[in-house]
Amino acid sequence: MGLKTYIVEDNATIRDNLIATLEELASIDAVGTAETENEGKAWLVEKGQPWDLAIVDLFLKQGSGLGVLEACRNRQAHQKVIVLSNYATADIRKRCAQLGVDAVFDKSNEIDALVDYCIAQGDSSGAEN
Repeated sequence: MGLKTYIVEDNATIRDNLIATLEELASIDAVGTAETENEGKAWLVEKGQPWDLAIVDLFLKQGSGLGVLEACRNRQAHQKVIVLSNYATADIRKRCAQLGVDAVFDKSNEIDALVDYCIAQGDSSGAEN
């Protein structure tokens, strides 16, 4: 089984393409998705679902990815949270680091780095799955 990955992304095309790409290239197992802050927080935190990796966009249909990140601050040590955004500026990266995010990737030019990160996480968490 791959890295149990939950994706918070409101653009269906981006979300579907991201899942297909990561399932094929990084052997992730997409366990769910959300389009809003409330959906993401409910699944990741409130329902206590099992997950290894959360990929969060910052701009959502409702609320913000920052709210999802804040809610995930007290996650288990093996659970990684990353941001995938078109707005991966220095200020955003700093704010994400303050919220305990493990990595930030720009949608426009860091997809290869995201794939590499997912592969590395899958390799290092083999005992968790």
